[in-house]
Amino acid sequence: MSHAKGMDRTSRTLQVRQLKIDFSHGFSRRWLGGDAFRTQLFNAQSFSFPIGEQYFIDSVRAALPLLTDEALKAEVKGFIGQEASHRHLHTQFNAQLNAQGLSYLIEPFVSWRVRSAARLSVKSNLAITMAYEHFTAIFSDACLSETSWIADAEEPLKTLWTWHSIEETEHKSVAFDVYHAIGGGYVARIAWFIYVSLLFAFDTTVQTLHCLYRAGELFKPATWWQGLRYCLRPRGLIWFTLPHYLAYFKPGFKPWDRDNLHLTTHWLTEQAGNYRALGRPTES
Repeated sequence: MSHAKGMDRTSRTLQVRQLKIDFSHGFSRRWLGGDAFRTQLFNAQSFSFPIGEQYFIDSVRAALPLLTDEALKAEVKGFIGQEASHRHLHTQFNAQLNAQGLSYLIEPFVSWRVRSAARLSVKSNLAITMAYEHFTAIFSDACLSETSWIADAEEPLKTLWTWHSIEETEHKSVAFDVYHAIGGGYVARIAWFIYVSLLFAFDTTVQTLHCLYRAGELFKPATWWQGLRYCLRPRGLIWFTLPHYLAYFKPGFKPWDRDNLHLTTHWLTEQAGNYRALGRPTES
């Protein structure tokens, strides 16, 4: 598939932003609406970001020499800048989680997988990256559109997760576009997506359970009631994510089939004082 045919994206500049946020005063153990299950699910995701986002950066950067479209190259550089900002802030966030007694149990396993991926082709690493980016895009979509996800989070964490979700939404098609621009095909895209789906489910389950255990919440009936309610209620985890997950299997799928960029504009305008625009990265 050619680059021109493979992409269906609105031309936009990916803005890199420096979020004005301070974790030095810490935050509560149940920072997400007093809900132990949701809090530890989000904490588990945050633990994965520094390693994961560095992998995404490395995957798209490796494809830069193979690209001829200057607009797409600029989007890649914006993607790298945004992901680097996410990695930096979630490292600080995770340090506070460590101070609360939580830890990243599966880090050795994830680090080993990343090292092993160095033996894969550029296309394969991009396919893995865009699969994870699809999960992140779904998660971000829910955070921005569904009040039951993060609306009751305490500050500054509500700001952190909203900002992160906005930028993940803005660049949700970049890895996908790069993959197709260098000749990536459907069969490999789906094969790697199934592989990533299994890893993502395993990592999320194990790390969330570990966080709940370390927080002293794992064996409380209230925790499991919170989890069942969050996963099964209308517009909860399964209800919201399943149709978007299945859409990836369509041969003609494109991330902007779900054009939800409008979810980002209100917060960016209203909260302009909470971040500083850094402009486009110039990295080559």
